[in-house]
Amino acid sequence: MIFDLHCHSNQSDGILSPDALLSRAKAKGVDVLALTDHDTIAGLASARQAASQQGVQLINGIEFSSQWGRNGAHIVGLGVDTASSSLRDAITAQQDARTQRALAIAERLQKAGFSDALEGAQTLAGDALVGRPHFAQWLVNIGAVANMNAAFKKYLGAGKPADVKYQWPVMSTVIEWIHAAAGVAVLAHPCKYDLTRTKMCALIGDFAAAGGDALEVISGQQAAGVAEDLARIAEANQLYASCGSDFHMPDQPWQELGNFGVLPTRCRPVWQLLGFQA
Repeated sequence: MIFDLHCHSNQSDGILSPDALLSRAKAKGVDVLALTDHDTIAGLASARQAASQQGVQLINGIEFSSQWGRNGAHIVGLGVDTASSSLRDAITAQQDARTQRALAIAERLQKAGFSDALEGAQTLAGDALVGRPHFAQWLVNIGAVANMNAAFKKYLGAGKPADVKYQWPVMSTVIEWIHAAAGVAVLAHPCKYDLTRTKMCALIGDFAAAGGDALEVISGQQAAGVAEDLARIAEANQLYASCGSDFHMPDQPWQELGNFGVLPTRCRPVWQLLGFQA
């Protein structure tokens, strides 16, 4: 069975609707999919209906931003109870924070000479919360930059004119939110935080000490040896192992649904905590 336990729809910063996402997952041979949009579960109802039609098993998921020292860290919640009042309160708090960040980004872009940035980004976001990718696409659409990568390099990335830092809740708080909603807490893509290996190991250790359950050992296509190294770190910290594409849009084969290797044999797959025996 192919488990893809990290992906995004247009309810956060993905491109495809939940329906289209499930259709693509089926075409790519995914058996079990977790929809893990940023700070929202808005896409899960339609995703569940589509999953039933496509014959794909769906796991309720969400991805929360958290803070580790001066660094950000993303924590995926798998198997969460969408009716949980604790989860709903957490989502509200995170969405309020994202709204304030979007306002600050728009203000900085205005100072950089771009008016109506918020309106433009909101049009692209539709019903989803406005995020940096929406601002980036808007800058592309108005001809300010050639592509989204250029938008981040010139305006939205670290240290650039519209870079707005936000103090997200600490990891232990996010883990508590997920556990209160009967979910499993997974530290997402540990190699993508621009940390040295020593600091990455410290992050993983602190996540485990705070009550985290699993480590994302595979995140899309990775260099040879990365999964085995992360598997050893997970084992040392008594963490289960997860895997996912972190899919956002088509035409990015390094983050395609189901397009990644298998977990190393030393791993304890996180789906065992979710009731799957594959």
